[in-house]
Amino acid sequence: MQEEVKKLSLRRKLAFATCDIFGGGVFNIINFIYPGYIVLAIGLPAYYAGVVILIARIFDAVIDPVLGYLSDRVRVRFNSRRVTMLISAPLVVVSMFLMFYPHSDPSIMVRFWAALLSYLLFALVQSSVMIPYYSLASEMTDDYTDRARITTVRLAFSIFSSIVCVALPGMIINAYEGNDGYIVMSLAFGFVFMVCIGITALFAKEGIPAPKKTEKFNYVELLQPFRLKVFRQYLGLFLCCQMTMAIMSALFFFYVDFYFCADATASGQSTMVGMLGAAIMFGMQIVALPVYMLIIRKTSKMMAYIIGSLLWIVGALVLFIIPPNTDPLQIYLLAAVLGFGISGPGLIPHAIFGDVVDVGALKFGERTAGVFSGIANFVNTIAQAIGLALVMGVLGLSGFVEQDISEGAAQVLSQPESAQYAIVAVMALAPLVFMSVGIIFCSRYRLNKQRHALVLEALEGSAEEKEAVLRML
Repeated sequence: MQEEVKKLSLRRKLAFATCDIFGGGVFNIINFIYPGYIVLAIGLPAYYAGVVILIARIFDAVIDPVLGYLSDRVRVRFNSRRVTMLISAPLVVVSMFLMFYPHSDPSIMVRFWAALLSYLLFALVQSSVMIPYYSLASEMTDDYTDRARITTVRLAFSIFSSIVCVALPGMIINAYEGNDGYIVMSLAFGFVFMVCIGITALFAKEGIPAPKKTEKFNYVELLQPFRLKVFRQYLGLFLCCQMTMAIMSALFFFYVDFYFCADATASGQSTMVGMLGAAIMFGMQIVALPVYMLIIRKTSKMMAYIIGSLLWIVGALVLFIIPPNTDPLQIYLLAAVLGFGISGPGLIPHAIFGDVVDVGALKFGERTAGVFSGIANFVNTIAQAIGLALVMGVLGLSGFVEQDISEGAAQVLSQPESAQYAIVAVMALAPLVFMSVGIIFCSRYRLNKQRHALVLEALEGSAEEKEAVLRML
């Protein structure tokens, strides 16, 4: 049985990875498209937009641990994690439609509440898919290297979806008059995501069965993962990467449209620089995955994270010296470097999640992947919410001009220099600040391949053996 668990079939790898077409795709639709939609399509001031994002993501964060806790306890004949995903799949279509419905009420507060409530619904549906999915990841196999392999396949699907979901939504939106393109885009991608989630729910059979937990609800257990040093270090790696990606993706099209291509945008010309740059960046992430897998095999997972982080930091700082309205080749080359760098830190937190859950099983005597997943997403979402809200606040303070949707109002085609420079500064400095902290966490992380093998052995050993292994970590 153990050998069967370790050797995943290609069919199961592909079935498992398919759901991350939704995970990676919707992440980029929300982070690349939604900030522009909320200020330039429905015309909310940047301050209000920041409040919408902050409240919705805090709500998302609060429900994540609860959903993770429940996913560990509810067991049916057909794995409960996959049942939850299957039920939630059609709700993705509904929630995406409502989230991108172009509200045009003259009252700012009506538009604010419409945006907030639709985002809250979407956050609930997204979490009901992704929390069970993240938990399922640790139950596909217990092999240290195979987890990296399945994560690589999964991220290849995710990054490919990211490319499509950066380029194609904008094309669909621009193909329609007014804001009707947002409705078409949300429905089209909602249906695709529904199918992808359904494939994983039906065919990604877990290899490590999780026993049903029947104990009464215990708030203390929700905080239990924080007692593990390796989990706290994992959170640090995860947060630094996700925070940086969220900030840069939220500002990417603002940077291209209102800074690098400012003259073209001001004259009403539409360019493909942003879409091509994003496509190159995400495409390079796929190209880089085999390189990082080689680094993992030759050195360690942490070395892959560190190398990618350094490339990411250097690439982002180049933004300070690229002048606006120049040859787009500069952006394309920089996008390639950034993509290659991002790939490493993007891969590693997912690749080590199952390893960390194994340590939790050793420490606490039971496997609670749902709790670990929920807590990780709680902390990550809170951090992203604060970061993105601050970014929108900085834009508001810098004089960013939102769309006026009153009848006959001209479309916003340019931004003041203060807003332009704020965008550049935040994009360039975010990787330096956050990924430097991530590198510090890497230097202290000790759960390598050899120690993980000891963890698996100790799971069947005595209390003294378990304690000895835990002291090594």
